[in-house]
Amino acid sequence: MNWSQIKYQPERTKTYLGSPSILRLPDGALLASHDYFGLAGCPKNHEAEESLTSIYRSEDGGASWVNITHIMNCYWSSLFWHGGAAYILGTSQQYGSIVIRRSDDGGFTWTHPADAGSGLLFRGGVYHDPPNYHCAPVPVLRHAGRLYRAFEDCDPPGWGNFQACVISAPVDADLLDASNWTMSNKLAFDQTWIPREWDAERANPAGWREGNVVAAPDGELWNILTFEGGATLDEKAPRLRIEDEGKRLSFDPESDYIDFPGAKAKFVIRRDPVTGKYLALVNRLANKDILEQLAGDLASQRYRARHPMRQRNVLSLTVSDDLRNWRAAKDLLLDDTGLQPEASMLLTGFQYVDWQFDGAGLIYVVRTAYRGARNFHDSNQMIFRTLADFRRYV
Repeated sequence: MNWSQIKYQPERTKTYLGSPSILRLPDGALLASHDYFGLAGCPKNHEAEESLTSIYRSEDGGASWVNITHIMNCYWSSLFWHGGAAYILGTSQQYGSIVIRRSDDGGFTWTHPADAGSGLLFRGGVYHDPPNYHCAPVPVLRHAGRLYRAFEDCDPPGWGNFQACVISAPVDADLLDASNWTMSNKLAFDQTWIPREWDAERANPAGWREGNVVAAPDGELWNILTFEGGATLDEKAPRLRIEDEGKRLSFDPESDYIDFPGAKAKFVIRRDPVTGKYLALVNRLANKDILEQLAGDLASQRYRARHPMRQRNVLSLTVSDDLRNWRAAKDLLLDDTGLQPEASMLLTGFQYVDWQFDGAGLIYVVRTAYRGARNFHDSNQMIFRTLADFRRYV
């Protein structure tokens, strides 16, 4: 497979690689980050929660990578550049506080969010006492003088209990000062909002998470979320309206679902500044017939038994002109291991991608379960790839 490996994690460690993010710095270097997960072997903090992130730097366009530092109490975090500095924004741990750090030296050293004046933006509860903030490495959007990013409050912690919210701050504010940040209301998914054309019994429970704040062509702001429900094969994404400079989220189940290939796994949406088109790198359900066949025999596959209609062994570039209608443009990663299709779905995953525009190309990092991973979910590699001249596909 044509990629460069940022990190390989031996399966015997019972530790898995999660939450990749990528950033091109003004000096041409690349920064990448990821965290670690796994009940049995993963490093944990004093509350027995996953909380460790590693930072890597490449000086040769991504051909080789050096692990330059680790950050404790940093999880599910996004790298971004703003005001002459690199930032990393996410949570302090699995289901933790919302925290931000700044690096003024290209990622080698980072500030510490000790209090509300140094990056502790919204404090979480002790262990699993609410609030329990959750997110993924999703975009930080600059729009109309403010920066926006999506989070969730998971109360109580567990799949399906995600209350969507958005935080925002003025673009010229001190981003480490919590008083400059605003949080919206928290909006939980109501099971009566399951799309009416779905078989509600098959789809229950449904839930949203890992939102992307995106500006539509008319300037209206939306939070478009990962969304799945039970054993349904339909791929729809809810879009939550963001109003009043990020203070209010709302959802209309009659009008605010969009057909979105790849809705069942975390995705990142960005708008091309040249063409105005919207792009996303997704895990679409490319082989629904095989998923139906697999659904009846999944007792040994914990993640599939709980969420049977997941396929992550195909990574695709999708495109939209209007943020509502989406089409698959190009498959970027396909399993070349020689596994039978059914086994490939169980064991191979190219997932949780973060990506950026990079001139005429795209750069992207992928949480990868490949050749030796115990299942498609529990990733053993973090990889980097590029797509040259992407606009010919859109």
